[in-house]
Amino acid sequence: MHTEPGSLNAQRVVVGMSGGVDSAVAAALLLEAGFEVHAVTFLLWQSTEAPEGIAASARAIAEALGIPLLILDLRERFFAEVVTPWMNDYANGLTPNPCVSCNPDLKFAALLEAAEQLEAQWIATGHYARVSRNHEGLMRLQQARNRERDQSYMLYRLSQPQLARLKLPLGDLADKAEVRAHATHWGLPNAHQADSQDLCFLGGGDYRTLLQRIHPNSLLPGPILDQQGNGLGQHTGLPNYTIGQRSGLGLALGVPQYVLELRPQDNALIVGTAEALLRQNCWLENLNFIGGFPPAPQFEAEVRIRYRASRIPASIEMVAPNQARITFTTPQRSVAPGQSVVFYEEDCVLGGGIISLQR
Repeated sequence: MHTEPGSLNAQRVVVGMSGGVDSAVAAALLLEAGFEVHAVTFLLWQSTEAPEGIAASARAIAEALGIPLLILDLRERFFAEVVTPWMNDYANGLTPNPCVSCNPDLKFAALLEAAEQLEAQWIATGHYARVSRNHEGLMRLQQARNRERDQSYMLYRLSQPQLARLKLPLGDLADKAEVRAHATHWGLPNAHQADSQDLCFLGGGDYRTLLQRIHPNSLLPGPILDQQGNGLGQHTGLPNYTIGQRSGLGLALGVPQYVLELRPQDNALIVGTAEALLRQNCWLENLNFIGGFPPAPQFEAEVRIRYRASRIPASIEMVAPNQARITFTTPQRSVAPGQSVVFYEEDCVLGGGIISLQR
């Protein structure tokens, strides 16, 4: 269904309801602000349990808030668009973060589709970040006021059309205690539910178990080599290791060894000293800029090289329309291909890209 421009209800908002306390409180805050709130819950493929439990939690929350709930089955789409590429990335020697692509390409896209069906002007989620419009009319993505909870890193791939219709009610809250206080005030059944730390499709399981089950060839053993190509031992499958890892290598060489590179072309794990782990620069591909384009062909920014990492100064040079080279002010450890680097200017997200295997 396509809604004609101008026919959307400006007081109606569709909230992505995950079953957790954050999205529940986001819905409650929008109700308090006078919006007509509709909840949407996605059934997503999971490796260890059926998603019906999430649907039951969402129903209980919607009933407590007195709002309608729409349940959409996205399991097949989610497996094809998120889980399969995630497994392929691991098989190709990357350390993927599926959330950064799933958010714009699947979850937020599906939310907007639901909003069109319900003729709602707005969508909302329980993410900790903020959106605003600058003096030129462009949407901005900003960090949450509570920097400890900030999730702007995970949202850097959102587009201007998505941001223009997005509300993030938790972005201005002080801390998680305030979120739980709202949940208690509204009598929500999940007010004291623990935060989930896992990828949503793992359901508390180990990602290696899922890879072994669905992509067993990615876990074949192979050689551990030093930087000169000398054999030092055997690894148990490249996805069992991450850049910067020291423990679990089974090496006794007198000098601590760290994972420097996962080399899928010959199924080799390359190790070396802590000093060899440091990177002054890296290449990025698959770039996205919140404003639609980079600030300049070369620009300075603070960058985050993985979720929850500290921001560090760097210089970003555009070398192609969708490729950049980053030079860090100080060398960085554990720069892992497949992870995202996100650029910040003060509290605003400029954009970001994915670390590539190119050297």
